[in-house]
Amino acid sequence: MQNKRLITILLVIAFLLLIPFVAMQFTNEVNWTVFDFVVAAVLLLGTGHLCELVMRKVSKSEYRIAGCIALLAALFLIWIELAVGVFGTPFGGH
Repeated sequence: MQNKRLITILLVIAFLLLIPFVAMQFTNEVNWTVFDFVVAAVLLLGTGHLCELVMRKVSKSEYRIAGCIALLAALFLIWIELAVGVFGTPFGGH
């Protein structure tokens, strides 16, 4: 079961990274560099592995769901900060 989830996580990440790659072929609005893809892959892999860890270690399903939602919320906040700089950190995009 754990290997199936890991494979699913990797396939979802590959699909998510294909979206901007394909979009770059059709429009100039999407302009990712190799560094952008690496950062996105690290964020997605880290979040996926942490969700997998929560699924393995937490026995109560309500806590599993809450833990994964919290991890996804953190991913979302980091992603939007890197994209547009909502919080005004030095890492924010402009």
